[in-house]
Amino acid sequence: MKKTVFSFGLALSLIACSKNAPVDYALVTGKIDNLEAKEVTLVKSDQSFKKEITMESNGIFTDTIKAGSGLYELVVGKNRTNIYLDNGNVINLTADAKDLNNTIEVSGKGTEATNYILYKNKKEAALKTKDRAVYKLEEPDFKAKFKEIENALNARLDTAKGITPAFKTLEKRNLNYEYLNELERYAGGYHRQWAQKKGYRPSEEFLAELEGVDLDNDVDFYFSSAYEEMVKRYYSRKIYALDKADTVEYGLRAVTIYSTIPNQIIKNDLIFRKAEYDLYQTVDFEEFYKIFMSASTNEENNAKITKIYNDLMRVNKGQPSPKFIDYEKHSGGTLSLDELKGKYIYIDVWATWCGPCLAELPNLQRIEKDYHGKNITFLSISIDQAKDHDKWKDMVVDKKLGGIQILADKAFDSQFVLDYNIRSIPRFIVIDPNGVVVSPNAPKPSDPELINLFNELNI
Repeated sequence: MKKTVFSFGLALSLIACSKNAPVDYALVTGKIDNLEAKEVTLVKSDQSFKKEITMESNGIFTDTIKAGSGLYELVVGKNRTNIYLDNGNVINLTADAKDLNNTIEVSGKGTEATNYILYKNKKEAALKTKDRAVYKLEEPDFKAKFKEIENALNARLDTAKGITPAFKTLEKRNLNYEYLNELERYAGGYHRQWAQKKGYRPSEEFLAELEGVDLDNDVDFYFSSAYEEMVKRYYSRKIYALDKADTVEYGLRAVTIYSTIPNQIIKNDLIFRKAEYDLYQTVDFEEFYKIFMSASTNEENNAKITKIYNDLMRVNKGQPSPKFIDYEKHSGGTLSLDELKGKYIYIDVWATWCGPCLAELPNLQRIEKDYHGKNITFLSISIDQAKDHDKWKDMVVDKKLGGIQILADKAFDSQFVLDYNIRSIPRFIVIDPNGVVVSPNAPKPSDPELINLFNELNI
């Protein structure tokens, strides 16, 4: 602990020595006990800054943060908490990683806002017990309980010394958003779930306070997680309402809705997060990419999505399929993709631990039976890890799986899987008799469109 005190004292002296010059950084020091990892992570709420702070073997760390004023998330192992930093702050943190939120203590220059946040976290945690009893309350009592919390925290802010006016202004808005967000949570399903009231519908006046809330404020979007949740919920409702018949892929619906967001900063954030994941899952990824690029103005994000798009184009319809060599066959020996040329190939990428994969097996077995002896081979590639080799062997037998059953060489890191940009399973692929991609993201066995595809191919 002496070293911690020394580091903290040194940090204070460094700030003191430069007090006549503008300070464009904050100093963060501390000691985290019982942390297995060798670093903690500090992330600014607007995602403009992320840093891994290396720790010494005894849990001590020191770092200079040049990212400006704002709310930061400190990630300690599997736990996380918020802190507020401003230029010139010298923050010293101590905590036990096994019980971060109950043991964290903050001292030093500029700690007032952070200590307020820690106080608030404990007060809210006391309200949201594990049994979620607060969500079982009837509407008037629920409202009163969270309004009481909002008022108490506002009073704490008003009397706190040393908290900057900028933080107070943002936090007061955040407290209102947290209150309103809890009303939406309650009405949207929390009360129905925790009070076990399947028929519950909120009264007309319960959500009246949400009318007229501005959901286009990017400053609040990055400062308030409650506000961010409200914005996401608003656009999620619009996504689901866009096509109730579900004739348009979810990814396309989502990117279409996000492209209409008035605030460009919020638009860039949400449309990128959606594209980063859903572009891989969308059959019409070319249309998805076109909509994304017409809406996003963030060059860094655009470059990342363009790379994904180009990777997908390399395995698009009409391109030579990537290959695999010497994958283990369940029936014995090995198999390479080139050995299957001469017939269409319907590939099922799956794993024994994948629930949606197992749900497709009965339909896959039915289709294999219907197309037995026709110009198509059914190939199942398991991406189970090596430790589950025997589980894979046993499941193929126990479930009487047909077709050709093989095991990829490196699970999700297998080159064939990487080449096809497979991020989630099950994934289905169709290749023609010459080894050319027919569909990199083919219909699943339970989808009637698969039979339509087979009919188009005259299989």
